[in-house]
Amino acid sequence: MFLADCQTRLAFDLLANTWNAVVMWALRHGPRRPGRLRTEIGGISSKVLTETLRRLEYNGLVTRHTYAEAPPRVEYELTDLGRSLLGPIEAFGEWAADHADEVMAAQDRWLMTDPPLKAGEPGWTRLP
Repeated sequence: MFLADCQTRLAFDLLANTWNAVVMWALRHGPRRPGRLRTEIGGISSKVLTETLRRLEYNGLVTRHTYAEAPPRVEYELTDLGRSLLGPIEAFGEWAADHADEVMAAQDRWLMTDPPLKAGEPGWTRLP
């Protein structure tokens, strides 16, 4: 059973947000400024990147370094705790690469047999 305060559920919640794992993966080679992260990730808005970095910092997975320069410079970097999640993120990414075609085929079969859901309805997802 996964209770609301269950430690396993905490881990699932950390990886449930798409951008958490993506940003952490982008930080795996060292500190990055937000602009560089946006370039390396692609498809993430400044607002969503800021929210994600704050969420990761709140959970102790990244640290924020502010430099007293003109103009001010900010970098983000994984903590040891954040680095400890890179293995599971990589494994999940490998699973996705190995099974994405199967998942998409299952989605297509479902759409052919069941009434399709509209985009945004619970249960609707589609890999790009």
